[in-house]
Amino acid sequence: MNYRHAFHAGNHADVLKHIVQLALLDTFKRKDSPFFVLDTHGGAGRYLLASEESRKTLEAEDGVMRLMAQPQLPAVVERYLKAVQADNPVGAMISYPGSPLLTAQTLREQDRMAVCEVQDAEAAALKALFAHDSRVGVYHADGYAQNKKLLPPKANGVKIGRGLVLIDPPYEGQDAEYQAILASVTEILGRWPQASFAIWFPIKQRRTILHFLRKACALPVKSVLTAELLIRPDDSPLRLNGSGMLLLNPPWQFDQVLAPAMPALKQHLGEAGASTRLQWLKQAE
Repeated sequence: MNYRHAFHAGNHADVLKHIVQLALLDTFKRKDSPFFVLDTHGGAGRYLLASEESRKTLEAEDGVMRLMAQPQLPAVVERYLKAVQADNPVGAMISYPGSPLLTAQTLREQDRMAVCEVQDAEAAALKALFAHDSRVGVYHADGYAQNKKLLPPKANGVKIGRGLVLIDPPYEGQDAEYQAILASVTEILGRWPQASFAIWFPIKQRRTILHFLRKACALPVKSVLTAELLIRPDDSPLRLNGSGMLLLNPPWQFDQVLAPAMPALKQHLGEAGASTRLQWLKQAE
């Protein structure tokens, strides 16, 4: 793979993805029983905003940094910003935490996480990052294939019933990636039917993702919710105009948790013609 997330850390797609991720994890923490998180494409875990890659694109400037400059935002967005700030010195933004690090912030003693990453350098960075955290297992492996060894999840030999699967692939081969996601979700549900899923997807032209969304609704899940942010009209297939989070088996009324964030993201991150979508595609009867 040629994709490196360091060029894009903290951009509008990360903002949406991580707001949703943290809101989901907070709902799991409402109960004392343990939960498990499988992150199939963990990346490096932390990204320096002064790195050559980040300075080349400056995508964080139009993403997380815009939100940091706002005096007041909805609670679900503030929760995310506090999590990002927790990985930095007071009053400074040196690094941006990736999804594994944000999850690790949230875990309690009884919770567990497994992070997979196939790229050598990123996997090594993850192993160093979590070397002293017994709650986190890091696997230098294909996240789609590794679920066979990790699921259903256990801690100290006891099965963990609740949990979340985060799927955030690079989409270098877009159509093939969609097929891989659907196949992996189907396989995971066979091992862990009560799992929830949060799947990030890019939007260049929205009509091209409709087939994927329809296929997702046909999966053996009770409910399907999509949260999408387009920072500009989707009239160009050559750039990332927005992104979405496809949520399978999300918590009850989770749309109400996310709803306050959507207009704020459109206002502060969007250009002319920006739009958002928060829609149930399938609901439990």
